[in-house]
Amino acid sequence: MTGPHDRPGEPMTERDPDADARRLAARSLAADDPTGWFEHLYAESATGDAIVPWDSRTPHFLLVEWTAGRGPGGGRALVVGAGLGDDAEHVAALGHATIAFDVSASAVRLARERFPDSPVDYVTADLLDPPAAWRHAFDLVVEIMTVQALPEELHARATESVAGFVRPGGTLLVIASGREDGGPVGAPPWPLTASEIAAFATGGLTAERIEDLRDGGRHRWRATFRRPRRPR
Repeated sequence: MTGPHDRPGEPMTERDPDADARRLAARSLAADDPTGWFEHLYAESATGDAIVPWDSRTPHFLLVEWTAGRGPGGGRALVVGAGLGDDAEHVAALGHATIAFDVSASAVRLARERFPDSPVDYVTADLLDPPAAWRHAFDLVVEIMTVQALPEELHARATESVAGFVRPGGTLLVIASGREDGGPVGAPPWPLTASEIAAFATGGLTAERIEDLRDGGRHRWRATFRRPRRPR
């Protein structure tokens, strides 16, 4: 599970790259299954019957920028909605012991096939019902365009879940498409407003930096949050 068509360098095609996602999302939402379309999309992509619009075969450029010059990583990292694994592989290459999860079992299988010798632990899990052992367990949590891939009524619940993964002293990085409060919303994705980005500062997390990035007609957020260390 991951976000919308937002990665420079996506494979070019004569087909509308978002058409399959819209078709499968509409079917899933009509069946009151807001996350089921991810499995259908990745499964159909494996047979050539669908295009995963955000599959650029590269880590997100805003993640690469953020990690540049930060030195070697360490500790445990969790990549939310890891899709086909590019972001997780980038995080692991920095030295983090990395778990990457997706709600789609097909996405997890395809990521393992792409990176057979990877140190990343790819697992199937649901952001809306994650393993209890992951609570406050990670030094770095990376959330790239996953919350926005869920209907708006699920944003608050998903945001709280993401924030809950960060351990004391840990960092959360959020990258998302943006929109103005009250502005038009696609379906999917449901880009995040300023108040929705600020809402990641929940459960003890504090906002460290929120970047409002505008590039032509594209609006993105890159934000970092930290959980204070426990007093000795």
